[in-house]
Amino acid sequence: MDPVDELRALVPRVVTDPDAVQAYRFDEAYLAPAGQPCAVVLAERTADVVATLRWATAHRVPVVPRGAGTGLSGGAAAVDGGVVLSLARMTAIRELDADNLLAVVEPGVLNADVSRAAEEYGLFYPPDPSSFEISTIGGNVATNAGGLRCVKYGVTRDSVLGLEVVLADGRTVRTGGRTVKHVAGYDLTRLFVGSEGTLGVVTEATLRLRPRPATPPVTFVATFPTLAGAGAAVAGILRTGGAPSLLELLDNTSINLIEDHHRMDLDRTAAALVVGQSDAPTAPADVARMTDACTRHGAVDVVTTDDRAETEMLLAARRAHHGAVTAAGATLIDDVGVPPARLPDLLTGIEAVAAEYGVVIATVGHAGDGNVHPTVIFPPNDPAARDRAVRAAEAVCHLAVRLGGTITGEHGVGSVKRDWLAAELDPDTRAVHHAIKAALDPLGILNPGKAI
Repeated sequence: MDPVDELRALVPRVVTDPDAVQAYRFDEAYLAPAGQPCAVVLAERTADVVATLRWATAHRVPVVPRGAGTGLSGGAAAVDGGVVLSLARMTAIRELDADNLLAVVEPGVLNADVSRAAEEYGLFYPPDPSSFEISTIGGNVATNAGGLRCVKYGVTRDSVLGLEVVLADGRTVRTGGRTVKHVAGYDLTRLFVGSEGTLGVVTEATLRLRPRPATPPVTFVATFPTLAGAGAAVAGILRTGGAPSLLELLDNTSINLIEDHHRMDLDRTAAALVVGQSDAPTAPADVARMTDACTRHGAVDVVTTDDRAETEMLLAARRAHHGAVTAAGATLIDDVGVPPARLPDLLTGIEAVAAEYGVVIATVGHAGDGNVHPTVIFPPNDPAARDRAVRAAEAVCHLAVRLGGTITGEHGVGSVKRDWLAAELDPDTRAVHHAIKAALDPLGILNPGKAI
């Protein structure tokens, strides 16, 4: 029997029509190459994932797990002759235990839907990547996604209590549990979170929920005449102990692209905007300390509000960044992190890289934890510009490592940054990664060519 026909006999939904398969070949990483898979499996239950991986092991066929395809590093790009395993139809919230502050969900559940389900119990799910309305929990787990609230509540890893994972050979394992403290055995949950589908396929996640703050948040926006001043203000805010629940930064290029795309009356002359928030009961005093730090570091205008509509308007400007930059041309969206005190050096260094390579870079990011997204924008049909964009993005990654940081804070290595990993991980450290990969996926069929 033809192997694909055998696969059809094992799982209910297998797609092979070339036009339909095309939609599953790429993620949102413009420059990531994608192969031509032999089939797409639309999994609807854990048993479908088990059957697919047992079949793939028997036939030595590579498998690329996929959520909503919103990734920005090529982590879900298909490979030639492989199978794309889509988890997007696994959308059940299996349990919401308000008493124990947790939810048990399938990997295809949208990030925003978890918080919506928790709202009636006065709870919310903290990780909120910019794609929260369209990205899935499975994809968030695969990349250890962060978001605007991560400066206070941490990234996805900090909100995952346990996982159900199907290994490459079809075995199903459970990691972690339903308790905040859990140290029986190795911390396999944290191993799988951020592994980009190279070690196993997540089919269930037990997520930690938090009580929704009882008081309205207080939000501020500060305008700076220099990038270095904005970066220094962020470091100063963190030293004040103001405990921001959100601390974001947009540079001048980002401000103007957002205004071009959707008018929000932002100051087009500003070198940078810093948007911060506190959701604590002490929010007014916290924000006062934050704005004082901004003023000390050169802010020329500071506005504060506790009005929900005004707050949503300010956050909408930050969330509009992705649409604005992608409307401006082809993009290479970088994702680097440094210790927060080195943020001024990173921001000014990115400006220097843009000048050196003759490219436009729009920088936005989660300034509170030193994670920014310098987005290189270039004409889509210009090979020379594309080459400069790639070299500029690599230069930014090397800059971040020199400043004591990382080449990826939350988007993952994928295929786009795999060749740049040597700048951060020494040969012995990479050898440990490869040993773990070999132990869990000895045939190398899970998402080959990604992450490590």
